[in-house]
Amino acid sequence: MFLAALSLSFISKSLSGAIMKSSISQIERRFDITSSVVGLIDGSFEIGNVFVIVFVSYFGSKLHRPKMIGIGCFIMGIGSILTASPHFFMGYYRYSKESYINPSVNSTSSFSTCSINQNMLLNKTAPERGGKGWEKESDSYLWIYVLMGNLLRGVGETPIQPLGMSYVDDFANEGEASFYMGILLAVAMIGPVLGFTLVSLFSKMYVDIGYVDLSNIRITPMDSRWVGAWWLSFLSAGLLSIISSIPFFFLPKNLDKPQKERKVSVSLNVLKTNEEKNQMAIPIDHGQKVTVDITGFLQSLKSILTNSLYVLFLFLTLLQTSALTGIITYVFKYTEQQYDQPPSKISIVLGFATMPTIAFGMFVGGYITRKFKFTLLGMAKLLLSISILSFTLHLLNFALICENKSVAGLTLTYDGNNPVASHINVPLSYCNSDCNCDETQWEPVCGDNGITYISPCLAGCKSSSINKKSIVFYNCSCVEATGLQNKSNSVNLGTCPRNGDHCIKKFYIYIVVQILNSFTTSLGAAPTVMLIFKNVQPELKSLAMGVYAFTIRTLGGMLAPIYFGALIDRSCMKWSINSKGKQGSCRIYNSEMFGKTFLGLIESLRFSTIILCIVFIYAMKRKYTKPSEIRRKSVNEANLEFSNNDGCFAPSARGDCETHM
Repeated sequence: MFLAALSLSFISKSLSGAIMKSSISQIERRFDITSSVVGLIDGSFEIGNVFVIVFVSYFGSKLHRPKMIGIGCFIMGIGSILTASPHFFMGYYRYSKESYINPSVNSTSSFSTCSINQNMLLNKTAPERGGKGWEKESDSYLWIYVLMGNLLRGVGETPIQPLGMSYVDDFANEGEASFYMGILLAVAMIGPVLGFTLVSLFSKMYVDIGYVDLSNIRITPMDSRWVGAWWLSFLSAGLLSIISSIPFFFLPKNLDKPQKERKVSVSLNVLKTNEEKNQMAIPIDHGQKVTVDITGFLQSLKSILTNSLYVLFLFLTLLQTSALTGIITYVFKYTEQQYDQPPSKISIVLGFATMPTIAFGMFVGGYITRKFKFTLLGMAKLLLSISILSFTLHLLNFALICENKSVAGLTLTYDGNNPVASHINVPLSYCNSDCNCDETQWEPVCGDNGITYISPCLAGCKSSSINKKSIVFYNCSCVEATGLQNKSNSVNLGTCPRNGDHCIKKFYIYIVVQILNSFTTSLGAAPTVMLIFKNVQPELKSLAMGVYAFTIRTLGGMLAPIYFGALIDRSCMKWSINSKGKQGSCRIYNSEMFGKTFLGLIESLRFSTIILCIVFIYAMKRKYTKPSEIRRKSVNEANLEFSNNDGCFAPSARGDCETHM
C-alpha cells in the first residue's frame, strides 16, 4: 500500500514538473520576459527544495515519514494552484503592442502599412490600450507569483523522494530495494506522459478562452506570439497533488514486519531498559536533546563530506544532472524554434516518444543491477559505458540543425536579394526607406516569394484586405524588388515556413535520436541511487540522499536553467518591445547559433562527466584493492626480514642483530 501511495505521489510530482518544463515558452510569451528570467522561474523550484532538503532528510527519518510525505504533497498542490493564479489577476493577453485588434472593433487600422502616417496610427490606437480589461500590462511583475508558486512546489516535493526511498529501503526484503526503486522511477514516468498530453491539449486553446471573442484573434498556434491556456494545466496538477496526499495520513510510521520485529526485539528491550535507567537517574532536558540532535547532525554531515568517494561521485552526477536539466528545461523551446513545430505537437510527440522510453530504461537499469548483482565497481563501470554512449549519440544532433529562416532585415537585406553578415542594424532598402516604419514592431508577414518580412510596413505594402480569419496585404514594393517571375507582390499575415521538407525530415530523425538517447541515459538511474547509498554508512543513507539532492538542486537544477537561458538569449535576432520601451521576449532566433550553443553546452558538460567517471573508477579500485595489497606487502616484508641474517630481523639503528623470539 505504501508503494502504491508513493507511486501516485511520484506521478503527481513528475506531472507538475513536466507541465512546468513544457510550458516555459508559453510563460515567457505571456509575461513578456527573457529566457534567462524564465530560467530563474524554473530554478525557483530548486530554491524551495534547497531550503529544507537536508533537514527533512535527516530529521524526517526520525518523524512519521508517511505523514511528512503527505504534507509535502499537499503543499506541492497549493504551489501549482498559486502558479496558475496570475491568469485571474492579469488583463487580457495582448500579443502585439501595435497590432492588437480590440474585440469590439473589426478593423485593419491597427496594422501599419507604408501608406499610413505612424504618428496618427499610434494616437488612434492609444485609447484601445487603455480600455477596460487591457489596463494591466503583460510586462508587469505578476510573473513573481509563478516564481513563488514554483518555489512552494519545490518545498512540498522535498520529502517525497528521500523519505520515500529510504522507507522502501528500510522495509524491503534483502536485495529487493533496487528493484522497487526501479519500479518507482518507471511508474513516475506516467506523470510526464500525462503532463505533456494536458499541455498539448490546452496549448491549442487560446490563453483567454472564455473571456474574449476568439473570432477576432488573428494569430494561430504556429505564430511565435501564440499563448495557450497554460494555467489550466497547473490547476489540474495542483488538484492531483492534493488528492495524492490523502493516503499517507492513514499509513503507519513503521510497517508491520514480524520477522524484523523478532530480530530487533532483544536490542529494543535492552535499549528500553537502559533508557529507563537513564531517565530515572537524569531528568529530561529538551534543550539538551535538541543540542545533541544538532551535534549528531553536524557529525553525520562531516562524515559524509569527508568521504572522498561520495564527494567525487557527487561532482560527477552534478555535471551530468546539469546537462539533463538544461535539456529538459529547454528541449521544447529548442524543438519549437529549430523545427517550426507548434507547442501542442511538440508536447505530444516528445511525451509519447521519450517518456515511455525513459520509464523502460529505468526499469531495465534496475533489473540489470539486480539480475547480475553488480558490485559497486561494476555499477561505476556501467555508468561510464552509459555516459560514453550517450555522449556519442548526442553528437548526432549537430548534423540535424536547420538553416536560418529567410527573414528580410534579419538574415537578408530588406529587398530580399542578398544575405547579411549580422542581424544587427540592417539598413533599410529603397523599397521601404520612405515608409516611416517602426523598426521595433513585430507583425510578421509571408511574401509569395517565400521570404518573411518583419511587418507589412517594412515589406513596403500599400493596401490590405481583411475577412474573418485572414488578412492579405498588396502592392508590397520589397516583395516586388526580388524580381521573381510568376509571383505576386502580396503578403499574408504570419511567418513563412522553411523552404522544402528538408528540415521536417531532420525533425523526425531528431525524435529518433532523442528516443535512443533517453533510453541510454535512463539505464543509469537505479545504479546511481545505489552508489549513493552504498558508499556511505547504512545509518547515513537518508542524509546522504539529502545532501546529494541539496547539491544537485542548488548547483545543477537552480543554476543550469539560468545560464542555459542566458546563452540561448544571445542567439535571439528580434526582441519584442513593450509599451514602456523595455525588452520583452524573443520573437525569432538564429537557428544555427541556437543549435550550436545549446548542444555545445550539453556536450561540454557530458564530456566532463566522462572524465570524472574515469577518475571515480580509479579511486574505487584503489580503495577496494588497497587492503589486500597492504596484506601482501606486509607478508613480503615479514618474509624478507625473517630471512635476513640467518633468522635475524633487519639491523637496528645500533647495528646489532636482535634475536627473534
